[in-house]
Amino acid sequence: MELLLVSLASLLAGFVDAIVGGGGLVLIPALFAVYPTAHPATLLGANKGGAIWGTAIAAAQYSRRVQLRWPVLLPAMATGFAGSLAGAWAVTVASPQFLRKLLPFVLLAVLLYTLARKDLGRHHTPHLSPRAETAIAAGIGLLLGFYDGFFGPGAGSFFVFLFVRALGYDFVNASASAKLLNTATNLAALLLFAFKGHVWWHIAAALAVANVVGSLLGTHLALKHGAGFVRGVFLLVVSALILKTGYDAFLR
Repeated sequence: MELLLVSLASLLAGFVDAIVGGGGLVLIPALFAVYPTAHPATLLGANKGGAIWGTAIAAAQYSRRVQLRWPVLLPAMATGFAGSLAGAWAVTVASPQFLRKLLPFVLLAVLLYTLARKDLGRHHTPHLSPRAETAIAAGIGLLLGFYDGFFGPGAGSFFVFLFVRALGYDFVNASASAKLLNTATNLAALLLFAFKGHVWWHIAAALAVANVVGSLLGTHLALKHGAGFVRGVFLLVVSALILKTGYDAFLR
């Protein structure tokens, strides 16, 4: 029964994450609720072990339909991998507690900005020179890679937002690009957690199967309905993240 519950959570997480990121909002609380006595790093390792497959499948699905900017994204994947590796190592020696109270306010700012800018992310209009676009994408990868390895909630949604805001992508292209970077950050964190012995592989395998199913469904809907649909889901997920992280930080 425990494995069934977390597998269902992983399916929903894969669905949400494939569209706009934020799957950890669903799966991580489920793992902590079902296995309350487990070491937090072990549960985070199981989460990464399941989530990476759904993220990778979503990236592959998007790449068939969206013209990805590989010269920009490959360096960003490399910096994201390095940042996540550093963040995952840091969480084994330091607590991310200080981020808990800050995160709801950062997410609220993202939500309000997106609501205020009605056309944000509706049109794909990259506006930077290739060199500047590559440098900024690499910076995003490094910063959010560290965050994803160290703490993680909402990392996929932050990737989407920054690709829309900083690089001028629409929400579909931003989500597709975010999946590539998130695959790299998930892989780095998973390798670090595995090296430290913090992965339950039998749990991670079941989570992976469910996550891939959810990811395929989410990617299909995102590609079918376009940027407006992804923007709407983005707003819903960020709102849910604000409520969840705010509760964890101030009421729990």
